[in-house]
Amino acid sequence: MRLKRFLLLLLIFIFSVSIIFAMGSSEQAKPESGITESQPSQDQRVVPGTKEEVFYSFSGITKKVLPSVVELDVVEVVRQETTPFNFLNPFDFFFGGGRGGDNNNNNGKNGKTYREFERPGLGSGIIIKQDGDTVYVLTNSHVAGKADQITVKLSDGQKFEATKVGADDRMDLALVSFKCSYKVPVATFGDSDSLEVGDIVLAIGTPYGYESTVTMGIVSGLQRKSTGNISSYTDYIQTDASINPGNSGGALVNMKGEVVGINTWIATQSGGSVGLGFAIPSNNAKRIANDFITKGKVEYGWLGVSIDTVDENSYPDLRKDLGLGNKGGGIILGVFKDSPADKAGILPGDFITKINGTAITDSVQLTKVIGTIPPKEKATFTIIRNKKEMTLSVVLEARDEEEKVKANRDIYPGFLAINIDEKMRTKGELGDIKGVMIVAVSQGTAAEQANLKPGDVIQEINDKPVTNMAEFYSALNDKSSKKMFQISRKGQKIIIGIVK
Repeated sequence: MRLKRFLLLLLIFIFSVSIIFAMGSSEQAKPESGITESQPSQDQRVVPGTKEEVFYSFSGITKKVLPSVVELDVVEVVRQETTPFNFLNPFDFFFGGGRGGDNNNNNGKNGKTYREFERPGLGSGIIIKQDGDTVYVLTNSHVAGKADQITVKLSDGQKFEATKVGADDRMDLALVSFKCSYKVPVATFGDSDSLEVGDIVLAIGTPYGYESTVTMGIVSGLQRKSTGNISSYTDYIQTDASINPGNSGGALVNMKGEVVGINTWIATQSGGSVGLGFAIPSNNAKRIANDFITKGKVEYGWLGVSIDTVDENSYPDLRKDLGLGNKGGGIILGVFKDSPADKAGILPGDFITKINGTAITDSVQLTKVIGTIPPKEKATFTIIRNKKEMTLSVVLEARDEEEKVKANRDIYPGFLAINIDEKMRTKGELGDIKGVMIVAVSQGTAAEQANLKPGDVIQEINDKPVTNMAEFYSALNDKSSKKMFQISRKGQKIIIGIVK
C-alpha cells in the first residue's frame, strides 16, 4: 500500500516538474521570436539610414538607382574605301551588292569605291532629367557619340528609339534623348568632391549585355590622371568595383543612392576587370550635361598656351632656376599669337599657381580649371615670374574644335629647351659647353622654318649669355620682336633669327 502511494506521489512530482520546464521553455522562446520579427522584411528595405544598416544589404540602394540606369544598344554606320581586290565576300565581286545589311557605293569621287557596314555597340546610360515627354540620358561619347542608331532599354524591358543631343570627345560624355509619355525614374546626383578613399561604392550597368548588373567595391583613389588617348580634360575616380565592357556610361553610386561618377574606362591587359576601374566625377559631368541641354554643345574656356608639369626628370634644375620651390602648378612652354594669354601678357616660362584663388597642382588640373571657366569671363591668374609672384587678369575665349586648335602653328617660341644635365652632356659629348639644349621643335612653327633642331645648344640670345633656364626666359621675353640665337650644333657655331 505504501509502495503504491509512493509511486503515485513520484508520478505527480515528475508531471509537475515537466509542466514547470515546459512553461519555462515557452517563456524563453518569446524573446527569440521577437528578435526575428523585428528584422525588416524584403519589402521594408530602404536606403540605409545608418552605417550599421549598410552591413545588412545594398538592396535598398539598388532598388532606388537601378530603374534610372539603362542599356544602350547602338549602331554606327562605317564607310570604308575598297579596291577591286578588297571584297569581304564573293557576292560583292559577282553582283556588286552588299550582303547582310552591307552596302556598296560605286559613285565615289575619283572613281573610288566605298563600302558601308554597320558596327554594333553596347553600353549603359543614366536617366538624368525628364522634361515633359522628353527624357535625357547621359552616357560616354565612346558609347553613343558616333552612333547612327540608338536604342534605349529601360530596366523594365521597355525600348525606345533615341536621338543624340550632343557629344564631347574631350570629356568623353554624350547626351541622348527619347520620347516617353509616362514618368520614368530619374537619378539623383551626389557631390563627388565629398568622396574619400575607402568609401563603399556600387557600379551599375550592362557588362557584356547582362542588364542591371550591380557590383560592389570601394573608392581606391581620387583625382587619377588618364593614360594614352583617354580624355585628360577630367580627373577620374578609381574603384575596384568590377567594371567590364558594357559598363561604360553606367553609374558609380554612393551609399546614399546618389550617382557620384560615370563609369568610363578600365586598366587591363586581359580585356576584363582586374579591379582598376575609372569613373568621371559627377561634379564634372553635371556641367557638361547642362551645356548639352541648354546649348546643344559644350563650351570650354581657351587660354591659348602650351603647358606642362615641372618634374626634375623632364626639366632638370628648372625649379631652382625659376625659384618655384615645391609649389604646385603648370609652366607655360609657349604662347599662341593673339590668344587670351598673349593679350593678357602671359609669357613663356611663367608658372601658374592659382586661378581665381584655386590652387593648381599640375598641368592636368590647370587644363581642367581653364576649361570650366566660361568664355568671355575674366579670371585672375597668380603666376611666378623671375622668382616673384604676381597676378594677371585674363579674359578667356571659347575653345575651337580640337582639329582647329591642333592646326594652329603660330606659337612662340615653338620649341622646348631644358638645362643640360650630366646624362645629356655625356651622351652628346658636349664637354663643358654652357647653354640650354633644344629637345623638341613644333612642326610648322617659325622655329622649324628657321631650321632650329633638337640637339642645338643655345648659348646666346641677342648677345645675352644663356647658361640656365632663368637666363633663357629672361632673354627670350625681352621687348625686341626679333631674336637672334647663337647656336652650337655638333661643334659648329651658327646664328639663327626668329621674328616673334
